[in-house]
Amino acid sequence: MLKRFSALWALVRSDGRLFWYALRHPDAPAWLKPAALGLLFYAISPIDLIPDVVAGLGIIDDVVLIPLAVHLILKRLPPHILRQAQSRAAATTVRPH
Repeated sequence: MLKRFSALWALVRSDGRLFWYALRHPDAPAWLKPAALGLLFYAISPIDLIPDVVAGLGIIDDVVLIPLAVHLILKRLPPHILRQAQSRAAATTVRPH
C-alpha cells in the first residue's frame, strides 16, 4: 500500500513540475493560464463536488480531481512544449547519489 502511495505521489510531483514549466514556456497556449487559475480557484473554493460535511470524503474530490485535471491538461499541450518542460524538469530534478 505504501508503494502505491509513493508511486502516486511521484506522479503528482512529476505532473506538477511539468505543469509549472509549461506555464512558464513562452509558446504556452493562451488557454493554459486561465486553466491554471481555474484549478487554483477550485482548490481554494468552498464549493466542492463532494460536500465537506461528509466526514473524510470532502477532501477526496480535491485530492483526485485536481491531479487528474493537471494530467489531462498536460496531455492537451503541444508536443514541443511538453518535451521542453520534461527536459527542464529532468535537468532540475535532484537525484540521490
